[in-house]
Amino acid sequence: MKELLRSTDPTVIAFAKALLSGEGIDCFEMDVNMSILEGSIGIMPRRLLVRKSDHFLAAAALRDNGLTVSE
Repeated sequence: MKELLRSTDPTVIAFAKALLSGEGIDCFEMDVNMSILEGSIGIMPRRLLVRKSDHFLAAAALRDNGLTVSE
């Protein structure tokens, strides 16, 4: 798995997951439950991971829709 996106905004993560689903690319969201440790103030970023073989296509799909991809 390779990191594709990192954001503290849950709407960005949801949008990215919807875009990837539309392209048929599986993804996994990490650090979802970190809000318990931080007190739900949103300072810990969530990460979106994809397979290494899908990373190039996934990054292109996100960039085409205006999202910044982690490098």
